[in-house]
Amino acid sequence: MERIGDRILCLLKESGYSQKELALMVGVTESAMSHYIKNEREPKIEVVKNLATALNTTVDYLVSGRSESGSFDEICHLVARSTTTLTADEKMKLIELLLKK
Repeated sequence: MERIGDRILCLLKESGYSQKELALMVGVTESAMSHYIKNEREPKIEVVKNLATALNTTVDYLVSGRSESGSFDEICHLVARSTTTLTADEKMKLIELLLKK
């Protein structure tokens, strides 16, 4: 059965960040991040929120494994978190996409 640490590890690999970089972004020690990834410790909700932001995902996905976003608000939050890593060109493309009728 997949647990939060398994999902963190999978997203970490996809992101291209190192474990140390992710720990810095989230505001925890590298040792704490290692414990989360190995499912030896459960992260506090604030850490889960920071992980979701850093890994461009949702808290719901990290906690439950559900990847389907049903509400408009959830989609807006996910897009808003993702924009911090977009280039100016990518942001313009996103704006153009949103303005299409």
